[in-house]
Amino acid sequence: MDADDRNILARGRVATRLPAQDLERARRFYAEQLGLEPVDERPGGLLYRCGGTEFAVFASTGASAGAFTQMGWEVDDVEAVVAQLKLRGVVFEDVDVPGFRTKDSIAEIDGNYPSKGARGERAAWFRDSEGNLLGIGEPVV
Repeated sequence: MDADDRNILARGRVATRLPAQDLERARRFYAEQLGLEPVDERPGGLLYRCGGTEFAVFASTGASAGAFTQMGWEVDDVEAVVAQLKLRGVVFEDVDVPGFRTKDSIAEIDGNYPSKGARGERAAWFRDSEGNLLGIGEPVV
């Protein structure tokens, strides 16, 4: 096996898939609360694009446990994004776990990936209409 065979997935693109028990309810949530419209759709699926990446919401009989962050956006100003989403009715999670807790819906997190050139992150979490836990993060430089 040569190096190209070992790195076959590194050349691919990554796209998140989020389950929805009610696809139309999810479509309304993403449009009304997040201001996102699908760029494409197929039976049982909605495709969204954000910042050069994409994610899909698909009809599923299963439900997410929502016990961990399933997808996150990296933004330049987490406070402004949280404030705007709250005006649209998004409810943010209160988090109190070892290492960080939220204050005014935003957590201060020490540490970040060295390649990001940041010393930490400010983050907030909310659930979509289907129980998927989504996050918003701002690197702290």
